[in-house]
Order: sequence, then structure tokens, then C-alpha cells
Amino acid sequence: MQMGTIRRVLVANRGEIALRIIRACHELRLEAVAVYSSTEADADHVQAADDAFALPPFESLAYLNIDAIVEIALRSGANAVHPGYGFLAENAAFARAVEAAGLIFIGPPAESIEQMGDKIAARAIAIKAGIQPVPGTTEPIPDAESAIVWANQHGYPVAIKASGGGGGRGFRVAHAERDVPTAFEGSRGEAERYFVNPNVYLERYLLQPRHIEVQVFADAHGHVVAFPERDCSIQRRHQKLIEESPSPAVSPELRDRLGQAAVDLTRSVDYRGAGTIEFLLDESGEFYFLEMNTRIQVEHTITEMVTGIDLVKEQIRVADGQPLSFTENEIVARGWAFEARINAEDAGHHFAPFSGRITRYEEPAGFGVRVDAALGEGGAVAPEFDSLIAKLVVWGRDRDEALARLRRTLHDFKIEGVPTTIPFHLNVVDHEAFVAGRASTTFITDYPDVLPDAQAVVAATGDEMREPKALIVEVNGRRFDVAVRGGSQSPESGVSPRSRKKRDRRDREHATHNGNDLISSVQGTVIRIAVEQGAAVETGDLICVVEAMKMENELTSHRSGTVTELSVDVGSSIKIGGPVAVISD
Repeated sequence: MQMGTIRRVLVANRGEIALRIIRACHELRLEAVAVYSSTEADADHVQAADDAFALPPFESLAYLNIDAIVEIALRSGANAVHPGYGFLAENAAFARAVEAAGLIFIGPPAESIEQMGDKIAARAIAIKAGIQPVPGTTEPIPDAESAIVWANQHGYPVAIKASGGGGGRGFRVAHAERDVPTAFEGSRGEAERYFVNPNVYLERYLLQPRHIEVQVFADAHGHVVAFPERDCSIQRRHQKLIEESPSPAVSPELRDRLGQAAVDLTRSVDYRGAGTIEFLLDESGEFYFLEMNTRIQVEHTITEMVTGIDLVKEQIRVADGQPLSFTENEIVARGWAFEARINAEDAGHHFAPFSGRITRYEEPAGFGVRVDAALGEGGAVAPEFDSLIAKLVVWGRDRDEALARLRRTLHDFKIEGVPTTIPFHLNVVDHEAFVAGRASTTFITDYPDVLPDAQAVVAATGDEMREPKALIVEVNGRRFDVAVRGGSQSPESGVSPRSRKKRDRRDREHATHNGNDLISSVQGTVIRIAVEQGAAVETGDLICVVEAMKMENELTSHRSGTVTELSVDVGSSIKIGGPVAVISD
């Protein structure tokens, strides 16, 4: 299909989504311009683009520098800007700045971003469109005391959420009154840091719901369509790890209702482009509006796999003023698809993120297999960005075939140099509850046996992480894969993550302390300290928050006692195994 106005697109993002957009541009015979921070001059998205420009240093993060990105777009000769996801993708001020410069913003109108970006306002819009949101407040909550009053009236647990949030950020859960002050301050602080909007609101925290979302698309010619749903229930820290489409819990009748609700809401805000309506589905089959994401989603890949429609190219076409290239009747789900997010995280240590260089990288291949990645062997997982290494996407004619293909490709995916979530994914795909299609947002809590042994071994000195070394040995003519760990402890070995006997889960839970000493399980920057020296604490009380790779990690007390020593300050850096506090009798 010939393009009209758009001829050269600046991609205001990085990593696998930037590479994904660049490839879509090239298929449409458009030129693509990349931007990059000072540490990413040789990144894959830079190499793939037709032109690339360095971003100047910025007090927060180079990819958030609106003025610089717009200036580079104009200087590069681009006449359109694609924001990808994350960073500035749902920033109405960025959309307005792009359009004010005479450029085309490949996304929804700034007004739509503004309307749906404020989660409190979005709840009111949903109600007006006839869609029931999760029960909660209709105004921002000013302080923890007000949150306690509402929660005591409506019952626990309650979710405290950032009004301008998304992607699991600014989201805390209080299970009892004593949890509210810490949850409130954590949510508000994260909201202000990531979204420059400290407002938070409350919702009832539904027990064991499924997270179901519907991809919507609208053009400037009055067409609005919904795609088959995605089930994104396997999560950690309210962020997704495994997604599938369609959902094993959604009947054809429910699918029609979800799709109609999504279309009605999309029409009500005069939307254009790609968006996602997110719902919670309770055990009775009732669904509730959660939020709308005004951008392409990380998991758009599985919708593409089951429908055969390239959603990124469709975004560009719609921004070019063209009608949708398909009709509602042409949106037919064929087969089943899964996406597993391969993150540089140690699931055995509370999904602690890790930065470092990838020393081995071998992608799986074969029929029905897709890998979206922008890092390879020798590439570095940088501490200033999130921990995503790759998205493994598979398709099958039915759920069983797709799941078998996911299991096989996870075994075939070889990454060394940093711990990854692959062992966790392997445990999930073999778990009887997941195989049977039973999943909820509390899956990891409900089935803690899916958490693998910790991959990182903290040395006694507290300042070194040793990775397992992969060796191949032969015994009586038979090969075995063996993992050997260095350090002062005795080596461990095993033929595979599945056949190795699991250590007692308590070993993992207590991996962040040594007697009275609380030590850090992550490397990062201390952004908040919740206690003072001399304070009395109980087991599980928050001691401090460490930011690592765009993820906030709460370090909690491992015992009841008195904080006799605090070894960290706000703004200080801490290493894995570094001292945090001493908690004595």
C-alpha cells in the first residue's frame, strides 16, 4: 500500500521496540531515524536505522528529553515521530510538542492521551460509557489517613495506584491498616518520580482475578475495531511475564461483550490509532474496567501472531490518514500464541534485576517461532534501562501445540553472563495449573514452587556475584550439562533445572540476611529510607527502597527487633550483598 504524507520517521525509543518500528518503516518503504544515548552508539536499533543522532545528556534520562527529540526530528528531515512504548509514549505534552513543530505524531491525539492517561478521569469516562470500573475512589486521595478511612469503610485488601501511572509503577497493595502508610508513600513517591504526577487513588484489590486486555484500533474515518483478547495474568510486581491469546477463560459470548465494551469506550474519547483496554475478570465471570493504555503494548506480538495483522505498520498507516487496511470481519483469531518476556532477573531472588554483559546468546528457531530482541552475544544489559532482553513469541494451532512449542523454545534459548527468567518460565509451563489454563494475577503467590533456585551466589565478602559456568561432561558414553559455581562454597551441579532437586524455599527467602545483618539482594540506588536508627521493627517491615534498572525493590526486615545501625543513605549506591542495616534484639 502506498504511503501519502509520511516519508521519514524518527523513532523516539530504543531497544527491541525501536528495532521493530524501524523494520515496519522499511517494509513500507519509509526511511527511519534513530536516536541514542551516550552509551548506545553501537546499539542494534542505531545500526538498523537509515540515520542516527546522539541525544544530549539530560538530568533524568536522555530518551525523555522532549525538546532535544523534536529538534533532532526537524534537523534530520523526518516528518513523523513514533514514540514506541514507555518513555514518552503516553505523554500528552510530547504529542503536542511534535504536532506544534509541524510533525506527525504516530499515536492518538494528545487530548485522548490526556483523558485516558489520568486513571481517575478514565474511570469516570468508563462509567459514562456504561462500563463498570473496579470499585474505588473518584478523586485523588490526599494522605495516608484518608486512605485508611476509605479502606476501613470498604474493606481490605486495597490497591493504591498512581493516577498517571502504568506498567505496574506507582502500584502498592495494603492488606491491613498497618500497611497503608508505607503503601501510600511508596505509590505516591513512585508516581512523582516516573510520571511527574503525585496523585494516587484507591481501588478494591480483587482476589485472584485474571488480567484480560483488548487491543483496539481506530482510524480517522470512523472505523473502530476490537481484536481477540490477551490474557496477561502471570505477573510479578504487577508487571507481566507471560501473555497468551486468546484467553482460556473467555467464552465466545464473553469475548463479544469485552470487545463491545472496548469499542464503546474507544469511541467515547474520539480515539485514533492503537490502544489497549485493560480489564480484570473475577472468578464469577464479571469483568471490570482497569485502564486504557494509549499506545502499542509490549505484548502486541501475540495479537499479530493469531490474526496475521501487522499492528505497527497499521499505526503508521492510520497516522498517515489512511483507513484501516482490514475490516472487522477480517479480524479472525487462528490458533494460539504465547509471549514469554526474557528478563535479566533472578526469579529465585525476588526477581532481582541484573545488569551486565551477555557472554552467550543463542535464539531458538523453527516453525511458529518469533524472537523480538535488540541484544545479542557481547551486548550489555544497562543499569539505567529495564531488564528486558528479548520477547519469545510462539504460535500453534491450539493451546496445547503452542504450549509445547513454548516449552521447547525455552529449552533452546541459551543466554549466559546474566541470570534470566528462563528457569522461571520453564517451571511455569510445566506447572499443572498453568497447563490446565488456571491462572490469575496471584499465580506466583499461589504457586511459589514455580520460583527456581537462586541463580546468583553472593560471596561472603558481599561484593561479588558469581554466575554458574556451563560445562559438558560425559559419563559412560552419555552427555550431561553441568552448572558449576565458583566461590568459597562447594560447587553445585545438575543435569537440568527440571531434574535438579529444589532447595528449601526458606533458603531463598532468607538469602538477604546474615544473623542480625540485613544485606541487599540487588544492586542499585537507595531512593527511600523508611526507618530511623533506634526504631523498633517487626518482620516484614519496610527498611528501604532500592531502584535498580527502572524497578523499585523494597528491602524488608528479616526479623523483629531494633534498628541499631543503618548503613545506607538516600542517593547512595549499594551492591549485591552490601550492608543495609543491623537489627538486634
